[in-house]
Amino acid sequence: MDDELIFADETDESPLQLEAKWKLLVVDDDEFVHKVTSMVLTDYEFEGFGLEILSAYSADEGRELLKQHPDTAVILLDVVMETPQAGLDLADWIRHDQGNKMIRIILRTGQPGEAPEKDVIVRYDINDYKEKSELTSLKLTTTVTTAIRSYRDIRTIEQNRMGLAQIVAASPTMFKTQSLCDFASGVLTQLASTLTIDQSSVYARMSGLAAAEQEGELTVIASTGKYKNMQGASVESLADVKARKDIAAALKQKKSFFSGESFVGYFRTGSGSENVIYMTTPRKLGDNDRTLIEIFSANIAVAFDNIDLNSVITETQRELLFTLGEVVETRSSETANHVRRVAEYSYLLGLKAGMSEEDAECLKLASPMHDVGKIGIPDSVLLKPGKLDADEFDIIKRHTLIGYEILRGSNRPIMQMAATVALQHHERWDGTGYPHGLKGEEIHLAGRITMIADVFDALATTRVYKDAWLLSDILNYLEDYKGTQFDPNLVDIFVNNLDEFLAIKQQLPDDD
Repeated sequence: MDDELIFADETDESPLQLEAKWKLLVVDDDEFVHKVTSMVLTDYEFEGFGLEILSAYSADEGRELLKQHPDTAVILLDVVMETPQAGLDLADWIRHDQGNKMIRIILRTGQPGEAPEKDVIVRYDINDYKEKSELTSLKLTTTVTTAIRSYRDIRTIEQNRMGLAQIVAASPTMFKTQSLCDFASGVLTQLASTLTIDQSSVYARMSGLAAAEQEGELTVIASTGKYKNMQGASVESLADVKARKDIAAALKQKKSFFSGESFVGYFRTGSGSENVIYMTTPRKLGDNDRTLIEIFSANIAVAFDNIDLNSVITETQRELLFTLGEVVETRSSETANHVRRVAEYSYLLGLKAGMSEEDAECLKLASPMHDVGKIGIPDSVLLKPGKLDADEFDIIKRHTLIGYEILRGSNRPIMQMAATVALQHHERWDGTGYPHGLKGEEIHLAGRITMIADVFDALATTRVYKDAWLLSDILNYLEDYKGTQFDPNLVDIFVNNLDEFLAIKQQLPDDD
């Protein structure tokens, strides 16, 4: 008399089948109906998935179960229970209060006169109407199968819509990302969520990695799932033999492909660098999954190209800035590695002071230009071996304004910060600096950071006119001028992390 809906037998070999079943909710105040339904549908299967039967003996119990199981596929609903139209009220609550249009509602009544078929089908958005007397075992199976098939198709359409919406929503973020590692990590997350909409148990079991060519070797730059501890490792060191073989095949064929439950994405940028995305799921990827991946991959390919191009531009810009800074410092008899150390000191101090990674990186590229204005200072003043007189000091102070005028014309963030650093790196915390006598936090954080980095390196290294100071003397100087020349908070941060700054100095020594 009752039918059963089964979704797939549970096996140890398929983790998805252990957790994913079609859910059938039986809402009826007759105990016998529940027993018969369960008995008839015990061995039911549809597309390899098993059936989970939920039982409610009143409309109120049905509401609670639906709140706990919003992914219920089908409901076999009695009309007359605690009230003559309790079932219809529940159907109305499902469609209107919960906004659930996917669940298939089969009205099953023993008193058809209480709920005329033509009226309730339209008014309550009922998908099927059966009298209990006509639901034989075979007809129940047929009815439930038809309902589940409809639920599956509607859910597939909705998942595809949501997947495409996620791809569209993710695209601006992907094209905005500048870091290859951040981008790769975002791609893995987005790809996983696109494939597992409304399937959180599957999401938790997905694994993936992204690898990029670095120094002639394919290295993992982002990873998740069972590969989560592989970041920084060579692809050749992966314990997963299938992953290694699939990735090797993609590199050899120079194309993306699907392999059962896995996807290997191959992306070659305009500059010739190779990148790979590998994703594996606990189930075989279907046609809809493949379509979404292929659409998403088109965006990934363009984004890889953009990031690679941006990386080349940034690296070129970095080298130009460092080279120009070194030329200026060499002209004024400073050591060549001075600007590189100041850049690294500024980056580290910026991060420690709360700058974002993006702003700290910008400061790292901008700080080498702090003395670019010295190209406008006459040699007779710039290279004078003795002490400058008042007029000569006024001339040397102009290098801040000259540097600012050189750099301020660009609207690029790096050049804008470089202009600010060039202008303000001689301003003092107490307001006695130059060129504008700014005080305290009127001085841009980048200018305050660069001042400390510049002074520390100048004191810590040998110059033609002086020997390097002892570290203890440098620390005493920073402490003595904390709150007058230097931002006191930045001095404290610098001193508290001194070992990291000294490590930079050791890594970038001056040539003998």
